Amino acid sequence: MAGNGIRLGLIGAGRWGRNYIKTIAAIDGLRLARLASRNPESRSLVDEECTVSSDWKEVSEARDIDGVIVATPPALHAEMTESAVAGGRSVLVEKPLTLDLGRARALRRFVADRHGFVMVEHTLLFHPACRRLKELAPGLGPVRAIGAELGQRGPHRKDTPVLWDWGAHAVAFCLDLMGVPPEAAAAECLEQRLVEDGRQENYLLRLIFSGDVSADIRIGNKMDRRRRFAVHFDTAVLVYDDLVAATLTRHPPTADFADPEGAGEAIGVPRTPPLEVAVREFGQAIAGKSRDLASLDLGVAVVSVLADCGGNPSVPSHL
Repeated sequence: MAGNGIRLGLIGAGRWGRNYIKTIAAIDGLRLARLASRNPESRSLVDEECTVSSDWKEVSEARDIDGVIVATPPALHAEMTESAVAGGRSVLVEKPLTLDLGRARALRRFVADRHGFVMVEHTLLFHPACRRLKELAPGLGPVRAIGAELGQRGPHRKDTPVLWDWGAHAVAFCLDLMGVPPEAAAAECLEQRLVEDGRQENYLLRLIFSGDVSADIRIGNKMDRRRRFAVHFDTAVLVYDDLVAATLTRHPPTADFADPEGAGEAIGVPRTPPLEVAVREFGQAIAGKSRDLASLDLGVAVVSVLADCGGNPSVPSHL
């Protein structure tokens, strides 16, 4: 299959699945050979050479592809990933890896036993600004605190709790930066409202790391659009904000880890979309026959933290 480039299969053609279709089409050396979707209109999203099936197993078990991308609701991730790995295919799966810690750990064991390869698409970890922040971190002294806001108004996903949907982004960022799991994790529901197509919820997620380093993160689908992290070091504060022109800026340290004011000093980073980075690296991993389990291990660690937070998050008494 190398002569035709790397052939990929995609399971799921929803909003994020369509982003994958566009991304794959724009990358030389990658080809979308198979698509699984129950929506008959998905045929129009791909070229004539792409085989479209309503049965996802026709993609996960296909022998004419090199890798499988799973872009479905998280309750389906483990079964679909296992099926593809069992057939010898590398897998790129959307976050969160699963909604159940036992299932995530079992999947990790299965992949390791099969000498498989699985990447978890934690979007922020593929963002050039977040990667540059991590590169600069060792020269700024230890992390002292993290503050963040992630969310927007909607969507209301019945298949993914808000805490797991937005929390997976935040937890992955913090675990990747800190390099260790938190010593404690908790979530508080700040506000909640039932709407026709699901729930609107905002949460305060708090992670406590060794040395009393806290990450206080506001997430939800009942807030104005936010994509912002402020990481406080000994000698500076680095701010990632995906909604402004300068996505990464440096600021002087602040008293009591207050949010920095002003524009700060802009730090140049590439504008490559993170999904493009993820798909390119997935293709490179396939070509290199990678068996690195670091991304999968992080995916399991994220599920573990969210499980600690999400079993019984505290809810305001007025609800």
